[in-house]
Amino acid sequence: MTDTARTARAGVPERPNLDGIEETWARRWQEDGTYAFDRTQQREHVYAIDTPPPTVSGELHMGHVFSYTHTDTVARFQRMRGRTVFYPMGWDDNGLPTERRVQNVYGVRPDPALPYDPDWQPPATPVSEAARKDPVRISRLNFIELCERLTAEDEQVFETLWRRLGLSVDWSLTYTTIGRVARATSQRAFLRNLARGEAYQAEAPTLWDVGFATAVAQAELEDRERPGAYHRLRFHGPGGREVLIDTTRPELLPACVALVCHPDDERYADLVGASVRTPVFGVEVPVRAHPLADPAKGTGIAMVCTFGDLADVTWWRELQLDTRVVIGRDGRLLPEPPTGVPAEPYAALAGQTVNGARRTVVELLADAGDLVGEPRPITHPVKFYERGDRPLEIVSTRQWYLRNGGRDAGLRAELLARGRELHWVPEHMRHRYEHWVGGLSGDWLVSRQRFFGVPVPVWYRLDDAGEPDWTDPLTPDESALPIDPSAEPPPGYQESQRGLPGGFVGDPDVLDTWATSSLTPQIVGGWETDPELFRLVFPMDLRPQGQEIIRTWLFATVVRSHLEHGVLPWRDTVLSGWILDPDRKKMSKSKGNVVTPMDLLVQHGSDAVRYWAASGKPGMDLAFDPAQIKVGRRLATKLLNASKFALGLGAADALRAPATEPLDTAMLAELSGVVGAATSAFDGYDHTAALMTTEAFFWRFCDDYIELVKERAYGSGRGADSARAALATALSVQLRLFAPVLPFVTEEVWSWWRYGSVHRAPWPTTYEVGRAVQGSGDPELLRLAADALGQVRRAKSERKLSMKAEVPLAEALGPAALLDRLTLVADDLRAAGRISKLDLLPDRTPELVIACAF
Repeated sequence: MTDTARTARAGVPERPNLDGIEETWARRWQEDGTYAFDRTQQREHVYAIDTPPPTVSGELHMGHVFSYTHTDTVARFQRMRGRTVFYPMGWDDNGLPTERRVQNVYGVRPDPALPYDPDWQPPATPVSEAARKDPVRISRLNFIELCERLTAEDEQVFETLWRRLGLSVDWSLTYTTIGRVARATSQRAFLRNLARGEAYQAEAPTLWDVGFATAVAQAELEDRERPGAYHRLRFHGPGGREVLIDTTRPELLPACVALVCHPDDERYADLVGASVRTPVFGVEVPVRAHPLADPAKGTGIAMVCTFGDLADVTWWRELQLDTRVVIGRDGRLLPEPPTGVPAEPYAALAGQTVNGARRTVVELLADAGDLVGEPRPITHPVKFYERGDRPLEIVSTRQWYLRNGGRDAGLRAELLARGRELHWVPEHMRHRYEHWVGGLSGDWLVSRQRFFGVPVPVWYRLDDAGEPDWTDPLTPDESALPIDPSAEPPPGYQESQRGLPGGFVGDPDVLDTWATSSLTPQIVGGWETDPELFRLVFPMDLRPQGQEIIRTWLFATVVRSHLEHGVLPWRDTVLSGWILDPDRKKMSKSKGNVVTPMDLLVQHGSDAVRYWAASGKPGMDLAFDPAQIKVGRRLATKLLNASKFALGLGAADALRAPATEPLDTAMLAELSGVVGAATSAFDGYDHTAALMTTEAFFWRFCDDYIELVKERAYGSGRGADSARAALATALSVQLRLFAPVLPFVTEEVWSWWRYGSVHRAPWPTTYEVGRAVQGSGDPELLRLAADALGQVRRAKSERKLSMKAEVPLAEALGPAALLDRLTLVADDLRAAGRISKLDLLPDRTPELVIACAF
């Protein structure tokens, strides 16, 4: 929108206030297309932002407000700098968080064996806790429809809050990660990964969340401290030798395939290559050496089971050990023992939960005399899925993987190089990326055994016995995407052939939500569907995000762009810090200390909340502080009142007139420095420094300059014209400097006297401010005048006099050169201080002293 797009100015209201301006301007911006992306520009004029799509599985919290405000300040600054800003919003609505929310709200559970019921309706109101514990089974398709319904409702709530906060996104570009475009994009990228050999399928040990009944990836793990106990077990070695091992998981004894010690551990050197018998089950297992065994841990020799933890997986793979799996996908011990394990002792464990089996094995060990001493309680880190509430197990499953450098040194080196190519804000965050990439132990597991996600777009032929051929999956043409293999047949087949010998079966899995979210630049940029748009916005300029998802969202997006396009997906990345509670603890839903923002936005105003958010720098933690929000409210109110005062003096009609008087040119000279500093800060993604610089000047402008100049501005003639011109330029510039952080109040004031939107106005420049100065300005002159006026005010305050009280005589003492400069603003000082007579007494004191006589 141009500066002349509107035909009328609002005029200065009689009693301006902040109430209701969010609704007014949010509606006006939408109606006017203030933030609409202009596709007619050249790429060099575009600034493209890959905005994080928030997970639609509950409520937005102050952490969201914090980080998304930071991004919005960037978008607004770049727009005012003349760039056409590509600023979309997305909703990350597929995946486990959405499924869990639907299950909890409606008390349902998907069952793929059930047929679709077109007449089924969910409960009209949220269900009770009892209903959640006894969920209603519904078909896969009914469950997906329910997920879509609830996410659509949540997304409306999220959008309402974002509009209230004043995010300057182009809402016509909104996307969802489960929408048709996202599904087609995700499937297309996967099929191309498959064609190039970057995606592959394998039967392998898999981290498994029993509660969600799905595989999870390395990037989604977190350690949680949990109570446990060390049990000392007696294995039986050659010649009657006892071999003692310590384990926290005695229930995995039937899955034991070896004992392992360090190659340099002399205690067990004679056992390496020999065999020992497991207690209770009497299975012969080898003793092997491996450098990862820790001689200082426990007895120095460990039980290798398939699979208790990731170390077991490493030993099993590198030592080429047997496989004896005992834990199933439901978290219970399998009904039949693995090969080589006697059925009689195992029967007592079959079908038990992990905890139940542990108690049983301990009893069997005690009865056999092979439990040495009592279990020793400990607290130790246990692997969890980051969104799960049950410890992970490791089960053997067939899964899809995407190469990410975890097993390819060449690809790892390329991805590390991409990290060094990326501009990080703050720079030290790059080390987290490098630590993650350098520590990868395997490729990216991208398949999930869930429902509400992007289907893996392949089918498998069934042989004459009805067994699938995993080695040669059937794939669709890209033009047919998106597809659902569970509901559509592959090319050349009929639906009637599904599941029959000689027919086909669809892959039942969906892709990891990060496998879709890692393609947000391609999804919103029109990859392969809108080539013109894609050329305009890709690679993008900015990826803002949280530091905790460097290993997931940022790294995964780099991987997909590197493999598909051979470039970084963006030039810069800006990382957010944490929001802390008043006790300096990280806010999180699990801790119950989060603060939801809508009430604060209504109570204090959006600009006030944005002010608090902008006081935190990128990468730095910020404590939630209601007092800081109140400071922001006071600033916005002062901006209203000071603007009304300046415009009431006639500043609006003097905008392009020159400032000629020394005090006016001094103020503008200082403002020019503020413009330069704020611009440099925003260019470096330091919105906090830009705000602090601007705010500090604004309060000097209000408290010092306006007080010094207002008497002159009320008058007429050259001096008054100069004052009004300076006020007009200063107001115009400061409104634009504040606009990225305080969009509502600046737009409100702008509408009183200017055409168009302040957010489409050009960013102020030092040249613009200098052009308003006739001659040259000395910024120190304003500080000198403010110091003198401050001393007069203190003298009145000490005598408990009104600031309007007359001062019959004031004497200015100080170095002669200083007083010579003071004479340049003496008239303004006398008027502001109500000084009848001002005498200058040079060289009486080493610094300025104003002595008042009453």
